[in-house]
Amino acid sequence: MALLFLIPLCIIMLFGLAGYGFGSLGRVGIGQASRALRLRSGAAILGAITVALYTWGLLHLAGAVIGADGTGASGSPRPSCRTADQDLWSTVVDSRVDYLPLRFVCETSDGGSYVPGYIGPAAAAFGLSATVCAAAAAVESERRARR
Repeated sequence: MALLFLIPLCIIMLFGLAGYGFGSLGRVGIGQASRALRLRSGAAILGAITVALYTWGLLHLAGAVIGADGTGASGSPRPSCRTADQDLWSTVVDSRVDYLPLRFVCETSDGGSYVPGYIGPAAAAFGLSATVCAAAAAVESERRARR
């Protein structure tokens, strides 16, 4: 159910961050922008990419949740939990969604779990890059204020 609220929220955040990042640079121009402004704009753009990747992952999760319905002739094992290891299929008893990190988890009867091979670490890498840019912008702004 949280997927229904997160997807539109992420889309709004995506356009807000991209608008700030590109709008700030567009008003001044890349050549005339200060280093702090370029770093802040870069952090916003990287943040927008992070949110876009997270939203893409949410859409994949929504498909996995719908596919995990488990009804009909192809319902067992759950289509979202199928892997190359067919022995694992018979042990699947339930599934859940984790939002941080974003993943679809298949619970097995022996108390274990596994994550199918989608939803990669790209959003985490861009998120870290955005955080580094934002921190560098803060340091640059502080340095300029002390002058």
